[in-house]
Amino acid sequence: MTVIDIPGSKSVTARALFLAAAAEGTTTLLRPLVSDDTEGFAEGLAALGYAVRREPGAWHIEGRPAGPGAETADVYCRDGATTARFLPTLAAAGHGTYRFDASEQMRRRPLGPLTTALRGLGVDLRHGGKEGHHPLDVHAHGVKGGALTLDAGQSSQYLTALLMLGPLTAEGLDITVTDLVSEPYVEITLAMMRSFSAEVRREGRTYRVAPTGYRARTYGIEPDASTASYFFAAAALQPGRSVTVPGLGTGALQGDLAFVDVLRRMGADVEIGADATTVRSTGTLRGLTVTMRDISDTMPTLAAIAPFAEGPVRIEDVANTRVKECDRLDACAENLRRLGITVRTGPDWIEIHPGTPAGPVEIATHGDHRIVMSFAVTALRTPGVTFDDPGCVKKTFPDFHRVFDTFVRTP
Repeated sequence: MTVIDIPGSKSVTARALFLAAAAEGTTTLLRPLVSDDTEGFAEGLAALGYAVRREPGAWHIEGRPAGPGAETADVYCRDGATTARFLPTLAAAGHGTYRFDASEQMRRRPLGPLTTALRGLGVDLRHGGKEGHHPLDVHAHGVKGGALTLDAGQSSQYLTALLMLGPLTAEGLDITVTDLVSEPYVEITLAMMRSFSAEVRREGRTYRVAPTGYRARTYGIEPDASTASYFFAAAALQPGRSVTVPGLGTGALQGDLAFVDVLRRMGADVEIGADATTVRSTGTLRGLTVTMRDISDTMPTLAAIAPFAEGPVRIEDVANTRVKECDRLDACAENLRRLGITVRTGPDWIEIHPGTPAGPVEIATHGDHRIVMSFAVTALRTPGVTFDDPGCVKKTFPDFHRVFDTFVRTP
């Protein structure tokens, strides 16, 4: 059995940085993820006037409940969707003029439902180019609060940003959601807000957030379940292999741990303990039809091992993967076809038929970290697989290639 220590969760680290910045007092984050996305978030906080001190294994953030310390700031969000969506929302609660921009890749990703909602709350927010996309200027004068309706069918991050804003408003927020994707990520948000002393409850489709503010604390970041999926998939794919990931167990916040339930349905042996999860290969992978709306970040992981199943693998209800770092449905289909695999796609689904992937093939990554890490698993049984941009894993796991190679070489 191989034990793998997975870096901290990107989703949890980003939320913790927002909550720490908004809290009264100094928060210490233990084992935060160190990657391009999270470093970009921390640098964005510093540009806004928050004091952030980073040391190995711990980041310390001095909270400012009244909002950014800077009256003006230019913030570059890099490729980070959480940075690009959370920081303008945090800044709106303060007083000043803040300009946000992002990479070309992030400029293509939508912001519209979030910025529409913020405008509905009275935030003076202006897009500098295409409406509903970066760049944008926020002329902040605090947020009174009130009731709003939100479509979070493209991204749960719109709802998360507004939920975390709620305790910073004068009167609180009532957010009624008409559509919601990746709901387990919202559950992460709610649990973390409560850990920082917020009061939030759900009544049907409406989330009610009280104007309590936040209180600082020491907060440990659990391992990233989406990142763990590549190692779980690799173990399931290779006869005789097993892997244990400590820190992800029955009490884990992240819904993406449910990926191991998909592997169990396909035939893998899965054990979820109190503080660790183990996946063992049984030598068999069955085909299946699975809805992955709530765990769509692991869709490419499943697509990458699907050709090795005994029957077709059909993944449904993943339309939101078309507006990630790239159109992941098309990227997976494109690369699987390059490998000689029969693939069909629709607006929100992909169907992959059994086959033997054949190299040599250069995987078109489209600058997407999850495409690289997923097809690294395919490469375990496909000689000659290379990547046109292997370094884009820096977004969430800069050391991925070394760690994955060590895992592959460990009996």
